Amino acid sequence: MHTAYLSLGSNLEPGRHLPAAVQALRARFGELLVSPCYRFPAVGYNGPDFLNAAAALRTDLDAHALNAWLHALEDAHGRDRSGPRYSDRTLDIDIVLFGDLVAEGPGPATAAGTTPVLRVPRDELRHAFVLKPLADIAPDARHPVSQDTIAALWAAHPDHDVAFERVALG
Repeated sequence: MHTAYLSLGSNLEPGRHLPAAVQALRARFGELLVSPCYRFPAVGYNGPDFLNAAAALRTDLDAHALNAWLHALEDAHGRDRSGPRYSDRTLDIDIVLFGDLVAEGPGPATAAGTTPVLRVPRDELRHAFVLKPLADIAPDARHPVSQDTIAALWAAHPDHDVAFERVALG
């Protein structure tokens, strides 16, 4: 079994898509640790704020299979991949950490014919919208390259002292 840490986000109907994603993750993987949800400004473009959370789960899937499953879940929630990289999202779920795995590359094609690229650890670990929720549920998890804990990475982040709005969902 592997421990995977996920980043979840949405800025298009997040009150609908994020709770549904958590429900789908619980239905497939069982026990799930979920952080509080926070409001963050869009990164890389002008758009509505995102609601972001983190989740931890245990899985027998390898990282590529989990990534493909998450990709399909995003697609089921109307994720549009035709636009620019930085754009509005109904649902965005990324594997941030997967045990001590360090990997980058395409996985197998999904049923929708897309080939999700796996990047673990995610570059987004440098952003508050990933670090803050992840630090809430996995402060002792370690970055597999730097070996820094998530708590240490968050403590060193320039936005560490910002009071991000906590948002209750459903």
